[in-house]
Amino acid sequence: MSLDQNLDKILIIDFGSQFTQLIARRIRELGIFCEIISHKKIKIFDISKSVKGIILSGGPLNVDQINKYSFDKKILELNLPVLGICFGHQILSKLSGGKVKQSKHREFGLANIHKKNNSLLTSNFFGTKKSKEVWMSHADQVSKLPRNFKVIASSTNSKFAIVENSKKKFYGVQFHPEVTHTENGKKLLSNFIFLICKIKKNWSSKDQKIKLINDVQHQVGTNKVICALSGGVDSSVVAQLLNKAIGKKLYCIFVNTGLLRKNEETQVIKTFKKRLKMNLIYVNAEKEFLNKLKNVSDPEKKRKIIGNLFIKIFERYSKKIKDVKFLAQGTLYPDLIESKSVTGSQTSKIKSHHNVGGLPKKMNLKLVEPLKFLFKDEVRKLGLELKLSKEIISRHPFPGPGLAIRMPGNITNEKIKILKEADYYFIQALKDHGLYHKIWQAYAALLPVKTVGVMGDNRTYEYLCLLRAITSEDGMTADFFEFRKSFMQTISNKIVNSIRGINRVVYDVTSKPPSTIELE
Repeated sequence: MSLDQNLDKILIIDFGSQFTQLIARRIRELGIFCEIISHKKIKIFDISKSVKGIILSGGPLNVDQINKYSFDKKILELNLPVLGICFGHQILSKLSGGKVKQSKHREFGLANIHKKNNSLLTSNFFGTKKSKEVWMSHADQVSKLPRNFKVIASSTNSKFAIVENSKKKFYGVQFHPEVTHTENGKKLLSNFIFLICKIKKNWSSKDQKIKLINDVQHQVGTNKVICALSGGVDSSVVAQLLNKAIGKKLYCIFVNTGLLRKNEETQVIKTFKKRLKMNLIYVNAEKEFLNKLKNVSDPEKKRKIIGNLFIKIFERYSKKIKDVKFLAQGTLYPDLIESKSVTGSQTSKIKSHHNVGGLPKKMNLKLVEPLKFLFKDEVRKLGLELKLSKEIISRHPFPGPGLAIRMPGNITNEKIKILKEADYYFIQALKDHGLYHKIWQAYAALLPVKTVGVMGDNRTYEYLCLLRAITSEDGMTADFFEFRKSFMQTISNKIVNSIRGINRVVYDVTSKPPSTIELE
């Protein structure tokens, strides 16, 4: 019997929102188990007695598609509390007899909502101000409430920002309480779970570890597994998780693509082979990767080339090891949501991550991705549960394609050498100034443009180095880190004076959204 089989839970019905797993993550943070299922797949008989409440997610769908992408209306007749978020709010109102139409004034970003009536859902949510700043993202809105619904809060452009039918325990919010930009949004979710659904806490990081180990053991059985190990947080946690689950049947393969950070290969071998005593195979494939990437500038092509080549190498070594049927990867939820829909719901592709959309269609190895529904900070907590060192757990994220996606345009040996040094100086400066652990992710990138400079009274014509440092909680949204002017002057001087090939340094001050964290 699985760990979660008899746990009271929240069921999230996914309509393709990029924030669906963020809802799940908030629920897990509150100590409650939850499951996600696509609106395309949900049937009334799927809803077990352990389900104590339902959340309808947002999604990229519009009002004209509501009927097409609806779900079994009988689900709303189960006498279970329901919370609709954004599109989920619209479809809940529509199926209850209300109307939805395209908004005259769209709302994207922060908006203020104002309290109109009391509700169990908004208990201690508004505070004394009777208004809250929330994160909106919609072009349609509820235009007419169903019978027996009342308005709890409104914004300038959304009359029905929060609504309820307290008798049926139906609640709808036009904004996204799961996004950190929504002030006190977690409290609203907490009220739904504890006050309305009346669930008691039943989930922890320890439970998460036990469940994932059990899931891996069930999936792979007695078979051998290859783990794609990069040395980053995600793949390191996967390696340790599988080490706990299957022991010596695990073979970690570390591939040097030629696109790693400075001294990366030395650190990985030292940590996993010598310190953690894992089966580690080191593969120097630098020439192979760089030859395949020669004269390739399109970012999607880069990711697909890298993804395909990784698989070829793993399959090559699986034959040498023999009886290997599975490939383990450190895929996280943000990787999946930017590449494809996790549940099969309608969603938008942002880019193909090398380990998701970059994989070949036909593979001889089956994937093991135990972290695919988790966020980076959850993975770090899991790593601590698995007794990995804080040195590994606290590392900034580093993408599988490596420096290839921090180098827009063609890749050359000269550019790689320049970028490795710039990135090294930047990261080292963060550590020296006590800033490294205050930042979610930081890196240097080399832009495919050259600018004129003056050094020693001589004209230079060299590359432009871009620095990026962001703060984030989950990687779904991010803000740039505000450095002091003195630090920026110090690191700029260091890079320009120490590295031949760079004569100008700029700092990226764009948030996510509208940008992504990485350049490509």
